[in-house]
Amino acid sequence: MPIEINGMAHVILTVSRFEVAREFYRRLLPEFGMKVVYDGDKLFYCVGAQTAIGIEPCEPTLAGERFVQQRVGLHRLCLRARSREDVDRLHDLLRQIGATIIQDPQEGTWAPGYYSVLCEDPDGIRLEANFVPGAGVLQPGVKLNPSEGYAT
Repeated sequence: MPIEINGMAHVILTVSRFEVAREFYRRLLPEFGMKVVYDGDKLFYCVGAQTAIGIEPCEPTLAGERFVQQRVGLHRLCLRARSREDVDRLHDLLRQIGATIIQDPQEGTWAPGYYSVLCEDPDGIRLEANFVPGAGVLQPGVKLNPSEGYAT
C-alpha cells in the first residue's frame, strides 16, 4: 500500500537580505490567501492553501551571496493557481511590487493548457505560478513534455 501524500506541508527559503525578502513575501503571500502566522527576527512564515512558505536569514558569513539556480538544491518553487485569470492577476501584482519577471504569462508544453508566470524574489530565487486544467499529465494519453519552452 503506497503512502498517500496530502500536499506539501511547507517550504523554507533561506535568504541573504532578510528584511528585503520579508517585505517582498509580506506583500506577495497574503495575496495567495496565506495568513502570516509568525513574523520574527529569524523567521517569516505564512500558511494557507494546504501548504506553508517561510523565509529565514542565511548564515551571516554568506549574506553577500545570491541564489544560483543551477547549484545543487532548489531549482524553483512553483505554486498551482486555480485559473488562468489568477496567473494574470499575479503577474499584475508582481509588476506592482517591482518583482523581477523572468517570463510573462504564457502557455507551455508541460501539460495541455499549461499557463504560467515566472519571477524572482529579491535573492534571485525563482518563483512560478501555473494553471493546468483538468488532470494535466495524469490524463490518459498525455505525456510530460518539458523540452519545449522550458524557461530555466
